Amino acid sequence: MASLNALGPVARAGAREHRHRKVSFEFSPPKSPAAEESLWLAIRRLEPLNPEFVSVTYGAGGTTRERTHRTVLRVLEETGLAPAAHLTCVGASRAEVDAVIADYWNAGIRHIVALRGDPPGRIGGAYPARPDGYANATDLTRAIVAIAPFEVSVGLYPQVHPESPSVSHDIDVLKAKIDAGATRAITQFFFDVDGFLRFIEQVRKAGISIPISAGIMPVTNFRGLGRMAAPCGIALPAWLGNLFDGLDDDPETRRLIAAAVAAETCARLEEEGFDDFHFYTLNRADLVYAICRVLGVREAAP
Repeated sequence: MASLNALGPVARAGAREHRHRKVSFEFSPPKSPAAEESLWLAIRRLEPLNPEFVSVTYGAGGTTRERTHRTVLRVLEETGLAPAAHLTCVGASRAEVDAVIADYWNAGIRHIVALRGDPPGRIGGAYPARPDGYANATDLTRAIVAIAPFEVSVGLYPQVHPESPSVSHDIDVLKAKIDAGATRAITQFFFDVDGFLRFIEQVRKAGISIPISAGIMPVTNFRGLGRMAAPCGIALPAWLGNLFDGLDDDPETRRLIAAAVAAETCARLEEEGFDDFHFYTLNRADLVYAICRVLGVREAAP
């Protein structure tokens, strides 16, 4: 990361306001009435930015299946947003997964984020597939498009997947997902921009041309980030930890740093030709909204 001057990305984005930037947002299904209220405040705050789509996560082992379904349907019915439902195949039979896919299509959902997923309590670890289930995201993608002509997004690790032997293997897996029907890839969050760009260059040289959304995680809690990143094999650079050092009791400064880091990341990616960003919102809108403003993403004129 070359600098952390918040005016840098502001100035660069402002100089290219004519450029069309594509953004999408990820939300999680709420666990309580209070969490649901917070979620919908976030959705309503970000809705005017006209994202390409908004995705709703699916808990490990399908633990949020009903809450995910309700949230996706409410987005479809009560907003002008295009919802994408996460779906995993861990811990479920093919018949159970197929029923969920059909239910989504019949309800009017046209976009699914197909992920293998993790068993509850074993996030990031290998697992034995059920004999009567889908083995991985490639099989799941193939099943989705066999049932109905969904748009299918799949996951992509800019750093090697924890269960993968190499980057080339990850690229082969992505090719297999595309052959199975995937139409877009969404990357896991990352902080090593140079490493990300090298990875994307390898992906494109391999002949892969589908849209790739760069996963952006605005960080306000570095310790919490470490707990999320470790099981996924995501390296956290020392400079990032240094920025948050000593700020455990200073949430406002942490928020300012989070916005600056994410905005600088997006600005750097834009300089390299990227214009497609997927924000992991953690069901909070303020930081993501501010970063989108820096990028030049605004509400449509009345």
